[in-house]
Amino acid sequence: MIETLPQTRRQLLRASACGGLSLSGLWSAQSALAETNKAATAPKIKACIVVFYYGGPSHLDTYDLKPNAPADVRGEFQPIASSAPGVMVSEHLPQMAKVMHKVAIVRSVNHQNRLHDSASTEMLTGRQSPQGDREEFAPIPQFYPCVGATCSYLWRERGLDVPHAALPFLFHNVVDVPCQGGGFLGSAFDPLQIAVDVEKRAYRAGSLAPPDGRTFASVGDRRRLLSVLESQLNANNSAERQWRAFYDRAYSLLGSETLRRALDLSAESQATRDRYGFKPAEAVNGDTSQSAMAEGRPMRGQNLLVARRLVEAGVPFVNVFDFRQQGQNWDAHANNFFHHKNYLLPQTDQSLSALIEDLDQRGLLDSTLVVAMGEFGRTPRINANAGRDHWPDCYSVLLAGGGVKGGTVYGSSDRLGMYPETNPVSPADLTATIFSRFGIDPMTEIHDTTARPHRISDGRPIRELFVA
Repeated sequence: MIETLPQTRRQLLRASACGGLSLSGLWSAQSALAETNKAATAPKIKACIVVFYYGGPSHLDTYDLKPNAPADVRGEFQPIASSAPGVMVSEHLPQMAKVMHKVAIVRSVNHQNRLHDSASTEMLTGRQSPQGDREEFAPIPQFYPCVGATCSYLWRERGLDVPHAALPFLFHNVVDVPCQGGGFLGSAFDPLQIAVDVEKRAYRAGSLAPPDGRTFASVGDRRRLLSVLESQLNANNSAERQWRAFYDRAYSLLGSETLRRALDLSAESQATRDRYGFKPAEAVNGDTSQSAMAEGRPMRGQNLLVARRLVEAGVPFVNVFDFRQQGQNWDAHANNFFHHKNYLLPQTDQSLSALIEDLDQRGLLDSTLVVAMGEFGRTPRINANAGRDHWPDCYSVLLAGGGVKGGTVYGSSDRLGMYPETNPVSPADLTATIFSRFGIDPMTEIHDTTARPHRISDGRPIRELFVA
């Protein structure tokens, strides 16, 4: 009999307790698990860029087309060949088709959250929301930290100016979705928010700019005066110390020439900016739908250019949120094909392919993991409004760089794209993969405000995706 070896310590303990492993099998499993953990903790990458396509792209119309399915499943788009032998993508992704030999597709991602808030929470934290599968209609505290915040916490002794940045806004349903910050680790581990000014076509680090009419030197004078006053008042309680820590960090970033240069896109050639996509796309045939009018839409491509510049400046974790507002994003309950073809896919195709090529040409792709994902996919069956609804049961996520085996397809969906057929992958597996590529053991524990321990991930790194 061939014994299937457990992939995690939890599985190992469960199997041995239930008599599922012989003594020799237990020894083999322990040995294999030790080698797995050793490999998972070896440093692999220097940076990660997570591009989050808020609203849920259709896997069936992008990277997992079903041309032989019934018409009410396969939809309007045709598959085209890509640079990876045997890997087909949508006809509306011609630029991505050229770089698929550098990309891996996971076609079997799944979870149980059918609503945007809870699905986004699980994808960005690797954990089910404590509130369950629901939308939030009033602000609530975030509990589990997002992956970037967890990394920031684990890197806290490294003295990084900016361990984690997010741009170009917090994404929002009824309220800002509570999965974008430090959670129980505290606001000190929230990402540095990079904001976009669409009219000026420029970026800034939150409010980190001297007030109008003041120079950085004059702000420094005020800081020195504050230090004198604090010493005279002997400010020493915990709240004041925390406030001072935030103030000192903000001041340090305010004076960071490296950060200012990273956000200054005028340093890029016009050809590079055009490659990512800079000109606003016009509404098709006078269309005034929410997709056409989405906030920040003209800068979708430039967001990924800024992400590349932040990585070059030494920021190890960058989140890019593709759309801000629910209802003005990938949530194509109606006219799915019109919106994907005219508004959603063209800029995505241009900018994501540009990021992969640009990182490669600059020698950064091997050390930078790019993850492109939404919170779920779309229903295989097309609805009465020519749309597709929420579908977390099976969908696709892309990975590039960071040692990824280009041209790889991991997992598969069934003939209708409804459920995983092979190698199902959970959000926890994705977060475990990111942690392990940084050389962080996914079984590392962090503690909440009650000192209760939590593993940073309960998933299994997808080692099959990466070059040994």
